[in-house]
Amino acid sequence: MMKTALFIIDMQNDFCLPPGALYVPGAEQDTERLSRFIKHNASKLDSIILTQDNHQVMDIAHPGFWRDSVGKRPQPFTGISLEEVEQGVWNPRFEREQVLEYLKALDSQGEYPHTIWPEHCLMGSEGAAITPSIMQAVREWAIDGRFYRLVVKGTNPFTEHFGAFRANVPIAFAPETQMNMALLDELTHYQRIVVAGEARSHCVANTIRQLFDYPELVAKLYILNDCMSNVPGFEQLAEPIFNRAAQFGATLTSSTRIQL
Repeated sequence: MMKTALFIIDMQNDFCLPPGALYVPGAEQDTERLSRFIKHNASKLDSIILTQDNHQVMDIAHPGFWRDSVGKRPQPFTGISLEEVEQGVWNPRFEREQVLEYLKALDSQGEYPHTIWPEHCLMGSEGAAITPSIMQAVREWAIDGRFYRLVVKGTNPFTEHFGAFRANVPIAFAPETQMNMALLDELTHYQRIVVAGEARSHCVANTIRQLFDYPELVAKLYILNDCMSNVPGFEQLAEPIFNRAAQFGATLTSSTRIQL
């Protein structure tokens, strides 16, 4: 069994750089700290796995997907509920019945409420690229004869995909939305899984929550609190998830305190 995998969640330009479409305040400093961590611990990292959020312009969480009763798009950070769609306050431009089922499933499965985001991490765009400081650190680690892995998520436009392992609501016959069993199996081969990324409140928290059915993996997590930040206004969403992870045995630490 290998010792340490570094699991980097969505450290992309749109989240990590101030001009980014969905910049997370504090993310620039998070990436600087994580870059230093990678360089200082390169010989102790057996694997680096990066996730990359990728979206269509027409995405269920982007403004262009929706119209109100007079044809206007919602503003970013608008919440859209099942009741509002049933009442015609907001109307999807595509697949109304599928969207209604999606919103029902969010409620019944205890997922985050549906929120509209600025268009971000568009497939093929500069905003979707791994942010340069992280990519440079990964390159320097890899040049010594190692291989990193990139896990792409979020490409299906009819479901959000916060967590690394599955979409918030998986879609039948859309394997890219369903539980990534190969990634889960890969992580079982490590004694320690070091987690960093953006945003703490959303994609990091939901990645961890998706592991709660695999408590033996949660117990291997070392969460670098100084290498992740929250989307402003959503800070409290993640707290129950991180608290439960600690109860499962996850270690909440920092890039300077962890001992590999």
